[in-house]
Amino acid sequence: MNSLNLLLDGFGTALSPVNLLWAATGVLLGTAIGVLPGIGPAMAVALLLPVTYGLDPTAAFIMFAGIYYGGMFGGSTTSILLNTPGETAAVVTAIEGHPMARSGRGSQALAAAAIGHFAGGVIGTVLLVVLAPTVASLAVGIGAPDYFAIMVLAFIAVTSVLGRSRVRGFASLLIGLTIGLIGLDAMTGQQRLTFGSLHLADGVDVVVVAVGLFALGEALWVAAHLRRTSGKPVDVGRPWLGRAEVRRSWKPWLRGPVIGFPFGAIPAGGAEIPTFLSYVTEKRLSKHRSEFGTGAIEGVAGPESAASASAAGTLVSMLTLGLPTTATAAVMLAAFQQYGIQPGPLLFEHEPKLVWGLIASLFVGMVLLLVLNLPLAPVWAKLLRIPRPHLYAGILFFAGVGVYAIGGEPLDLVLLLVIGLIGLGMRRFGLPVLPAMIGVILGPAAEQQLRRALQLSDGSLAGLVNTPFSLVVYAVIAVILAGPPLWKRFGRGRPSVVEVGTGG
Repeated sequence: MNSLNLLLDGFGTALSPVNLLWAATGVLLGTAIGVLPGIGPAMAVALLLPVTYGLDPTAAFIMFAGIYYGGMFGGSTTSILLNTPGETAAVVTAIEGHPMARSGRGSQALAAAAIGHFAGGVIGTVLLVVLAPTVASLAVGIGAPDYFAIMVLAFIAVTSVLGRSRVRGFASLLIGLTIGLIGLDAMTGQQRLTFGSLHLADGVDVVVVAVGLFALGEALWVAAHLRRTSGKPVDVGRPWLGRAEVRRSWKPWLRGPVIGFPFGAIPAGGAEIPTFLSYVTEKRLSKHRSEFGTGAIEGVAGPESAASASAAGTLVSMLTLGLPTTATAAVMLAAFQQYGIQPGPLLFEHEPKLVWGLIASLFVGMVLLLVLNLPLAPVWAKLLRIPRPHLYAGILFFAGVGVYAIGGEPLDLVLLLVIGLIGLGMRRFGLPVLPAMIGVILGPAAEQQLRRALQLSDGSLAGLVNTPFSLVVYAVIAVILAGPPLWKRFGRGRPSVVEVGTGG
């Protein structure tokens, strides 16, 4: 009850005219910046830090919360319409969202994403209010073997469900893990795959890899096939969801937070893992599995809801432990320190107005996101009517600007071109891009947790499975790996597979 009273006081703070204006500004700026490939919510918050120097801390963080959610929705917009995610959490959305857009259902995909963000954000924020102490205590008790098991689950899940060939999926994952190895060894300080370059000693920025594999790789692929495609404008379709689409989406909207919130609350890679796992779950549970890969709306609704709930979950460990689990949370932590505020268990006692105003603003931001962006879904979908040469030329321009803005180094543009050519080659030979991306994102962290777990067990492999949590995760991995082959051999699908094979 005390938390409820504090939350009501927070709504009084968040709904003041000035703070409401900052929340709306943050949502609009976040969406606008998130639409640009390579410039996600983390960079948006970082770029706007100097602007907030003169603001009250509460107003500044309310605005940052709006930027966070708006940037995530903006990233999903470009994923759906252009197959170029604005940030890594929107990568999964492109798998089903872009085929929907190409088939004239871009508005429906954007509407499913917007409602998914709203549902996931609201449910995730409710869980933040109710379960923050419990989730924080669980996060403290998770060790290196558990982290490593979670990351292995992400690797296996992604490579097992994408594409028709697991070999190609694991080849793509290997490419990503190799790129992730570039830089200094975190434990020994030795250089790896840097070719003597001091710039590469810091590793390749994830934004450079994401923009190279998706934006540049997609643009080069489109350019290579542009003459073979027709120049007819794409029909954007109806502006809203029909009853059948709502029936297929409401369960993924509710399942997404169950996956997204816990992964956001623990240091396990932010929104990337839960969006991948949500996609896997929806594909397994859907009655329309044959549509996956060609535009299944469940593959948009579930991951988007999971991503939004994960964003709320990241605030649990950041506010209660001072532990950021995403790049955006890390920038927000720097902003707290800029105001002389140290997040941790005492933050709720020392700064209750700020904390509960921030939490209440998450609810306000969700409503603003839905009210502002759902009506604009047809407008965003009309991006597909722009001539493709002009559209992808603009994407390349903003991608280059976004990558150069990271460090101001010309070598980043060279890396962008090299990785873009790798993305083009992967498309040419049928390798899914997603496993490579998750390999880059989680590879270094997985290596660190593996080595840490082995150090704690004096090099014994038993140290990787010495906790109940890790055993459960490895059991899930075994089901993912062994389930499909056993189902094909002994399940109901066997006769149809034989029929297709003999008929071809």
